[in-house]
Amino acid sequence: MPGNPVPLGFVFRSRAKSEKDTAAEKAPVNNSQQTRDPQAKKGRPTPKRSEAQGQRRSVANTPTSRKEASKRARDDRRAAMEKQRQALAGGDERYLPVRDKGPVRKFARNFVDSRFSIAEFFLPLAVVILVLSMVRVASLQNIALLLWLFVIVLIVVDSFWIAFRLKKQLSERFPNENRRGAVAYALMRTLQMRRLRLPKPQVKRGERP
Repeated sequence: MPGNPVPLGFVFRSRAKSEKDTAAEKAPVNNSQQTRDPQAKKGRPTPKRSEAQGQRRSVANTPTSRKEASKRARDDRRAAMEKQRQALAGGDERYLPVRDKGPVRKFARNFVDSRFSIAEFFLPLAVVILVLSMVRVASLQNIALLLWLFVIVLIVVDSFWIAFRLKKQLSERFPNENRRGAVAYALMRTLQMRRLRLPKPQVKRGERP
């Protein structure tokens, strides 16, 4: 027998285990406790403070349930309607309804508000005519009927005159703008009493629009 016998464990050790130990010895050691260079770049850019605040605000404002989402939608609609109401009272173009926006519609409103029109007195005259027609006196009923016809004729003539003048001025002042529906918009405004018009009149009577 030889003097130094070889251990059986060495003989029967698998080749795969030997290769694994060798690869482990060759692998570089990654020290997780190593201090990072403060000048080294990060994996992603640091967000700006305003961007970070915006992201936090958007996360905080995200509704967490259908009930909360519905409540926020109602609050948003209520706030939009309040802004629109204030715009109708003050004439702020930013929050006006679509039908009232634009320089063409603004000029049409100012054109109507700067003058008297027969149509704006239609409601008061209609009340007077209705009262006269209810009185059981033949002469007063005949007067009410004639007065009614006279008022209708005056409104039609005045409306044609307003439409003609407004259309001409719109063509001169806004040749490249969309003027569709502006004349009808102005005529509908003449049917309203001045104090009840929305948006509120921005010019005085007799003032050039």
